[in-house]
Amino acid sequence: MDTTSLTSLANEHLQIARAANSGRSAHTVFGGHDCVLRQTLIALIGGQFLAEHDSPGEATLQVLHGEVRLVDDSHSLDMVSGDFTPIPGVRHRLEAIADAVVLLTVVQLH
Repeated sequence: MDTTSLTSLANEHLQIARAANSGRSAHTVFGGHDCVLRQTLIALIGGQFLAEHDSPGEATLQVLHGEVRLVDDSHSLDMVSGDFTPIPGVRHRLEAIADAVVLLTVVQLH
């Protein structure tokens, strides 16, 4: 059994995001596209965003660092480090209000 330091990964990928033209970086912490459960660490520089997209299944979002805004057609939720929320099963987007790192957990329904 191994452990992963989310703090170390967050710091590493925030640095990668700061150097990237896209202003973001992602790393699959657990699972993958062929697994039911997938956990992905996503780093976004302030002002960057994940464009509106469909929900891939049941999902949650945990903010590990910084501040983000989760937006769908009828709601907007500002979140800071330590916050956790289920992601709505509707089209949504994620905006980095400040440099941020989140942990996205998805259960893909087959």
